[in-house]
Amino acid sequence: MSRRKASYKREVIPDPVYKDVAISKFINMMMVDGKKALAQTILYSALDDLKAKIPGEEPLAIFKKALENVKPALEVRSRRVGGATYQVPMDVRPVRKTTLAMRWLVDYSRERGEKEMALRLSGEIMDAFNNRGNAIKKKEDVHRMAEANKAFAHYRW
Repeated sequence: MSRRKASYKREVIPDPVYKDVAISKFINMMMVDGKKALAQTILYSALDDLKAKIPGEEPLAIFKKALENVKPALEVRSRRVGGATYQVPMDVRPVRKTTLAMRWLVDYSRERGEKEMALRLSGEIMDAFNNRGNAIKKKEDVHRMAEANKAFAHYRW
């Protein structure tokens, strides 16, 4: 237990266009060197691109569905028992699920080959929406690791 006072969760203000907290958090995760306006421009143009690619669907709904598809249910955490380190499968807390999903979407969209970041991001969100792409592959890898180490589940704490 820490002797310090308990840290508090900062309240995230919803974004100006969609009035959504998840979009605002995603913008904050995309932001590099404090350039929030640039991150907002990239995300909003990516969502506009999604609106053009998938007609009849609301871009916010596409984003939420893609985020939901990428969220992991299980992960492995290291635990030392008697000199040996075991990869123990554990359930992921809801806040961490969202954080991991956003991190994976941003990271794998940065690695894509399209010319502009907005196009990369819209492509990765579209792939996640359709349950394919690198972010979904990462989620499946994490689940596979947890499944492979199911024998150590009794070390859960």
